[in-house]
Amino acid sequence: MAKMSPTRTKFRKAFKGSNAGLVKRGGFVTTGEYGMQALERGRITARQIEACRVAINREFARKGQIFINIFPHTPVSKKPAETRMGKGKGAVDHYVAVIKPGKVLFEVAGVQREMAQGALRKAAAKLNIAVRFVERLHTI
Repeated sequence: MAKMSPTRTKFRKAFKGSNAGLVKRGGFVTTGEYGMQALERGRITARQIEACRVAINREFARKGQIFINIFPHTPVSKKPAETRMGKGKGAVDHYVAVIKPGKVLFEVAGVQREMAQGALRKAAAKLNIAVRFVERLHTI
């Protein structure tokens, strides 16, 4: 399993930050035909993204294409178990992608609607936020 994490960051550790508001870009299916859109805000870990990718690939069985529109940039630190308070911030434990409502997380193409719906439903079970199935808006 290839671990999703940034190769370089400007700072090793980050603040929690704010996750207010709706998504500014990435709210429409652009590359694929069908997609999975977030309905609530949250943080998706690199392991969850990988689990979704594997679930979609297994369902497709070497058909179609998958486009992952999120990447875990934000480091999350964690202090060791049974450690007293103080002594600074803990080491970086894992990386997360910060998600706002409306963001299209995954897109798929090259498969029929029913197969795409089934694959994205299996992937949605791996996530800790509510999502919905969306289709590409075809304009002339």
